[in-house]
Amino acid sequence: MPERIPFSGNPLDRAANLRREEAWVEEQLRAGTYRVLPFWRLQALAREGEAGELLWLDAAVREQLAEDAELLLLGVHEGVPHFVQDISALEDPQTALGVTDAAFADARRIATALPEGDAGILAHARALLEWHSRHRFCGSCGAPTQVSWGGARRVCTSCGAEHFPGPHAVVIMVVWQGDRCLLGRGRGWRPGSYSALAGFVDLGETIEEAVAREVKEEVGLTVDEVVYHASQPWPFPMSLMIGCFAHVVDDEIDVDPEELAEARWFTRDEIRRAYEAPGEVDFSVPGRIAIAHHLIRDWSAGT
Repeated sequence: MPERIPFSGNPLDRAANLRREEAWVEEQLRAGTYRVLPFWRLQALAREGEAGELLWLDAAVREQLAEDAELLLLGVHEGVPHFVQDISALEDPQTALGVTDAAFADARRIATALPEGDAGILAHARALLEWHSRHRFCGSCGAPTQVSWGGARRVCTSCGAEHFPGPHAVVIMVVWQGDRCLLGRGRGWRPGSYSALAGFVDLGETIEEAVAREVKEEVGLTVDEVVYHASQPWPFPMSLMIGCFAHVVDDEIDVDPEELAEARWFTRDEIRRAYEAPGEVDFSVPGRIAIAHHLIRDWSAGT
């Protein structure tokens, strides 16, 4: 069975229909049977090591936090609501919470060590907090907004405009022709580090059009076929990575120096060795946390 891409596999039921009733959300809070995942400066409370896991706290945690700290509903699992809460206002959060067996950890560092379900929840929680932090004021009139639907939207307190969380769509693609694929090295990356090409989907574009445009802009090649392969929630800050294979009709590279430091063709055998015996090649591919790792590996395997 193929390895699940990190940050996918969120097991929570997002309760889209239930959360639209503000009374239902309030009822869950009053019942006091919910769980809370604290975040401090975009780091999640987690236990690390072989038995790594996110550390959920019970409803009593609210007594230790500021009254105006927003609880955002992530979803429901086995009848229990699960919320995320930003406690960045605390200077010493572990002492305030009375936690001694866990710490606040960076999502990139712990994602591949967490159980699949925890990594999926981590991606949702981090991206949701980031979105809310950037939408405290209305984009239409500038007035403050307030949380609604348990965190699934914000509503302007003046003009009533509704604002909904959503990911930024990014295409990421292995460019290939025959038995070779083209990878790029970003500006500022260390020498020898290569990855799949990527870029944001523009307004009014299909996925296929975005892939073709980005490949033409970055390396000057013409795409004639795009095949979707897999996707990944990427919570830095709140993207959806759409992984594709992009076949090109030409092979003469024309790198845009504003986009890339360089680009290079690699044979399928070279890519396989980069995964199986990295010490035998003069380049590296992304680590397992990134969809690029899985996309490049699956191309080399012909899957």
